[in-house]
Parts: sequence; structure tokens; C-alpha cells
Amino acid sequence: MVAVVAQQSAVVRRYVEDNGLPFYVLIDQSREVTKQYGVWHRLALDAWNIARPALFVIERTGQIRAIFVGESQEEFPSPAEIDAALVGLGADDV
Repeated sequence: MVAVVAQQSAVVRRYVEDNGLPFYVLIDQSREVTKQYGVWHRLALDAWNIARPALFVIERTGQIRAIFVGESQEEFPSPAEIDAALVGLGADDV
């Protein structure tokens, strides 16, 4: 598994180290990836120049298996939604 985060690397590095995440975290500081996936917004009521909270489950074949895009910075998929998106995928699939 890989996470893509549209933030500055120092902040993300500290979070990853403090929480011991069991997956890779890639930094999209230029916002190019978040723009390509349509989750970046320049200006909103609760944020600016940042990605909406989003989850894309993409198989190694490139097929997108599940998508969640929050409308605000406080909206995230539930653990049950994440688990449901991952059901049936082996470690080699994501």
C-alpha cells in the first residue's frame, strides 16, 4: 500500500515517524497527483491549496477498485468502508 499526501515533507515525515505507519507515504508537494485525480482545490471554506480527503484503491493492473472523496477536510471514509474496499485484495494487488 502507498499513501500520497499533498503536504510539506517535514510535517509528513514527523507524522510517519511518530505513528509508525505500515506503508509507504509519498509526498505530492507540487499537487500534481492530487490535481490529476481531481481532489485538489485552490480555495474552499475550510482550506486552500490542499487536497480533499480521498481514498483510491487501485490494483496493480491500474484498475480503480474504490473511490472516496470527502467534501470537507473533516470527512473521511470509515474503517468499515476502507475494509470493504480492500476485501478480496491480496498483498500483491495493491
